[in-house]
Amino acid sequence: MSTPLKVIVVGALGKMGRETVKALHSQPDINVSGLLDVAHSGEAYGALTGIECGLTLENDLEAHLNRTKPDVMVDFTNPQAVFNNTRIALSHGIACVVGTTGLSEAELSQLEQLATANSTAVAVIPNFAIGAVLMMRFAQEAARYLPDVEIIETHHDQKMDAPSGTAIKTAELIAANRGIIPPKNTREFEKIPGSRGGKAGDIRIHSVRLPGFVAHQEVIFGGPGQSLTIRHDSYDRIGFMPGVLMAVRKISEHKGLIYGMDTLM
Repeated sequence: MSTPLKVIVVGALGKMGRETVKALHSQPDINVSGLLDVAHSGEAYGALTGIECGLTLENDLEAHLNRTKPDVMVDFTNPQAVFNNTRIALSHGIACVVGTTGLSEAELSQLEQLATANSTAVAVIPNFAIGAVLMMRFAQEAARYLPDVEIIETHHDQKMDAPSGTAIKTAELIAANRGIIPPKNTREFEKIPGSRGGKAGDIRIHSVRLPGFVAHQEVIFGGPGQSLTIRHDSYDRIGFMPGVLMAVRKISEHKGLIYGMDTLM
């Protein structure tokens, strides 16, 4: 019988962090060996969350890595912390699965170089939902035939970054597979600045932030006399867990930067 993977979760008190701890802890081939969060260091995780795993929260990532030497780090923190967390882990030769969005192109490039130099991998996954990956693939294919497109993404009101990583990834896939780019409406003007959304290249993205939502995206294509809408909805964070488990198990098969779940599927 193979040795269980040693996995640590950074951002373990967040909503995605808690769901991830539950999912990992239920797997016989995975050993959750450490839980880190900037808050409540030194307290029993089970006492704070009701998720009994026999671990105490810590907040010093470097000290923890030096002591425990895990196989994989999973990061669900925030855009301000994720780069430094991942940089530290990669410099220790630890594979990283990053669900936190907000990393810049320059930061991704640095992490890719660091992963390659340390013979390990970093998987930056904008969306772990298998259905969301399929939504992006279908949108990429549709763009060959319907190049006029806009993206609307809706998330809970506590999400820090906009647009979402999923929307940006979708726009990149569409741009890479589009046919003839449609001409712009040069007479269009915004009576209220920003009302037409932001732009990734020349693809407009509209971000909605409201309580009651989790993660939702629709890609709307328009053509003469027709439209096509490809939509994915995440109603509960448990829907992301099959993708998280897949990434944790497959990350060791790769080196360098992996961007998006599609590479792992």
